[in-house]
Amino acid sequence: MVTAEQMGRLPREREDHFMRLPGAQVVSTRALLMVRENIRAAIEARAMICIYGQAGRGKSLAVNTSLRGLAPRPTRRIQFRSRPSTRDLRHELFHALGLQGRPPGQPIEFDRMLRGALEETHVLVCDEAQWLSKMCFEYLRYLWDDIGSDLTIVFTGGDGCFEMLQSEPMLESRVYAWQEIDRMPLEEVLAVIPAFHPVWADTDPDLIEMCDEEAAEGNFRAWAKITHHLVAGMKESGRSLDEDLLRWSYSKLRKRPEKP
Repeated sequence: MVTAEQMGRLPREREDHFMRLPGAQVVSTRALLMVRENIRAAIEARAMICIYGQAGRGKSLAVNTSLRGLAPRPTRRIQFRSRPSTRDLRHELFHALGLQGRPPGQPIEFDRMLRGALEETHVLVCDEAQWLSKMCFEYLRYLWDDIGSDLTIVFTGGDGCFEMLQSEPMLESRVYAWQEIDRMPLEEVLAVIPAFHPVWADTDPDLIEMCDEEAAEGNFRAWAKITHHLVAGMKESGRSLDEDLLRWSYSKLRKRPEKP
C-alpha cells in the first residue's frame, strides 16, 4: 500500500526490474549512461527533456536509477493511464509535492499554491507522457515558465510520446534534449546480459545470441521474462541451463502464428 508520504517519490530499487526479478542487477548500457548525462545536464540547466521509446526497453529503469544518484530528494513522479484533465493534473501535483491540507477549491488559489511550492528545487518526472492532453502540457509549461520556479521536467513515454510533444510547438521549442531508447544491439547484449543476472554469468555466448535473435530482440523486459521462466524451469527440473531448456523458456514469449 502506498502511503501519502510515498506518493510521488521514486520507487524502491526492488521495483526496477520487471516482475521484481530476484537477482537482477542494473547494468550500465549505453542508453542508461546517456540518460544519466542528459538528466544531469537538464538539472543544471533547469530544463525540460524527453526520453522515449517502445515498451520494455528500460526507460523507467534508466530514469529512476539516474535520479537516485543525481537528485533523489527533490525528485517527484506523476503518472496517468488515461487522459487527465487539468484539474486531475493539479491534484496529482498537489499530492506528489507533499503539500499539506486540502487542495484549494479555486484554480487561481491552486495555481498560486503550486507556483509557491515550485520555487523550491524540484525534478518532476512525467511518466507515460503520451497520455497527457494539450491542456495538461500547456499547464506544465506554464508552471515551468514561471519566473520564480526552480523546476526540471523529465517527460518519459512509449509509443506516441515523441509525436505528442512534437505536436505542441510551444512545448517542443522548450525541450532541451530528446533521447530515444532503442533496442540493444547484439554486441551490447553479449556484453551486459551475463552481468544482468547470475543465471547468464557463465552461459555460452552462442546461446545468448540465439536467445536474443529468436526471442528477446534487444528488449530488456523480454530478457527479464525469459530469465523468470528459465530460473523456474531450472528449479523445477533440476537441470542446468542448456539449449532445450532455454528454447522452452522463450517459447512462452512467442506470438500466435498469423493465419494464411
